[in-house]
Amino acid sequence: MYSEGRLTVVGAGPGDVDLITLKGIKVLQDADVVLYDALVNKELLDFSKNAELIFVGKRKGCYRYQQEQINELIVQRGQLGKHVVRLKGGDPFVFGRGAEEMEFASKNGLEVAIVPGISSSLAVPAYQNIPVTKRGSAESFWVITGTTKEHKLSKDVALAAKSSATVVILMGMSKLEEIMTQFKSEGKSETPVAIIQDGTTKREKIGIGTVASIESKARERQLSNPAIIVIGEVVANRQKMIEVARKVVEKL
Repeated sequence: MYSEGRLTVVGAGPGDVDLITLKGIKVLQDADVVLYDALVNKELLDFSKNAELIFVGKRKGCYRYQQEQINELIVQRGQLGKHVVRLKGGDPFVFGRGAEEMEFASKNGLEVAIVPGISSSLAVPAYQNIPVTKRGSAESFWVITGTTKEHKLSKDVALAAKSSATVVILMGMSKLEEIMTQFKSEGKSETPVAIIQDGTTKREKIGIGTVASIESKARERQLSNPAIIVIGEVVANRQKMIEVARKVVEKL
């Protein structure tokens, strides 16, 4: 235990337990307290056998703790001289409020550190053989939150719809119709779209369609949160990538 408390914010990765970093594992092994979210793979908690484990996540719109209460928990445990680990899904600095929690802890006298995680915005499409950039298909990509803190569609979606970039939208299933309407208004009804639910886990499901058809595909496949929406020509590369991977396996 430390004479002075500290907070380490750790990215747990997108869901597959093997996609946490080695540094993240070392920090979990050193933790006195772990505050973890709903999207974190619980198998990771086995690395913190001697720590106090506190679930602070959100499930189906219900909060176990409000953000202010989470902040107070961090500081309260830290001021007891404990090493507090805040374990978050994906990367804590990609729509994860990791920076906010670090700022609050620092203002209250705690040392703070960050261990980056593999973002679901990159890893989930990759696990489905969808590259977010590919020469000839996309030169860049956007990562956008589908729902702002005011529970409205991000204005960046309209800007992204005008570009030729791949657009990856997190937390956007409740706004799926609005999102597709934005892309239709830019003449992109035939642009390929993928929705990937519970990416990189055993529960993973995917729906493939176009801007015009993806809403019906989502209903057909019963897709819901947590899911990632990928919009762009790179989605059309998926089948080719699957075939390439199959040929490699056959040669082994």
